[in-house]
Amino acid sequence: MPELPEVETTCRGIEPHIQGIVVHSITVRQPQLRWLIPEKISHIVPGLRVLEVQRRAKYIILKFSRGDIIIHLGMSGSLRVLRGEQLPAKHDHFDISFCNGVILRLTDPRRFGAVLWQEADQPHKLLQHLGPEPLEETFTAQTFIAAAKGRKVSVKQFIMDNKVVVGVGNIYAAEALFAAAIHPQTPVNQVSVDKFNKLVAAIKFILAQAIERGGTTLKDFVGGDGKPGYFAQELQVYGRKGETCNACLKPLSEIRLGQRSTVFCPSCQRLPRVRKKPKNSQATN
Repeated sequence: MPELPEVETTCRGIEPHIQGIVVHSITVRQPQLRWLIPEKISHIVPGLRVLEVQRRAKYIILKFSRGDIIIHLGMSGSLRVLRGEQLPAKHDHFDISFCNGVILRLTDPRRFGAVLWQEADQPHKLLQHLGPEPLEETFTAQTFIAAAKGRKVSVKQFIMDNKVVVGVGNIYAAEALFAAAIHPQTPVNQVSVDKFNKLVAAIKFILAQAIERGGTTLKDFVGGDGKPGYFAQELQVYGRKGETCNACLKPLSEIRLGQRSTVFCPSCQRLPRVRKKPKNSQATN
């Protein structure tokens, strides 16, 4: 699935071609994606100008005066910028044609993506309860500490919770935990303040690096400008089960957490020792 850096790369790829441009027409070839594409998009959007291209979590938001088109790429979706008429392929489900001759085309073989409509000043329900953006200054270790209070879920599942922080998917969660030397199964209420500081720094650094390099190349992902990302060349643990750890040269292991595979280094990322409570001594007569 395209993660935050891939979605950010897509936004940056399409923005120069469509921002400030008036929509000519909307073409819906397959309305049934993860959810049904609202019919109102085809009636409301033509004639409107794209005011801004934004990203919120893994959602691409095209802002107009009357509302926003929200696009989610799902498991296998991609957006491409085309110029001139190009015949659609089997999985090209949705087009936005602009008055400058540009076509923004959504391709989604598995149809797990989404095209939705958000009324102006009325946040869509999918966006209402999202946590902070990981690259903003407001996201700090204190954010994690406050959200982790009283919870025993594994730290990897915790940082992949969009209510805690958005956009940290499976790839970058695994990479950040390795960089912070935290075992992915560690109960989040056992993560120290020092480790939280290291984890936040790792998340920010790795996501920023991935965005700078254009996202991670995945089988189904192509950036909005047609160029794949190159961060995959620098992955330390994700997808490297059984390979040698680049830090300690020992083999990497894989477990499953929340139905997702998780690769880590058992030597560099150790579970914290659980301190046993001393047994109460019995009083003697």
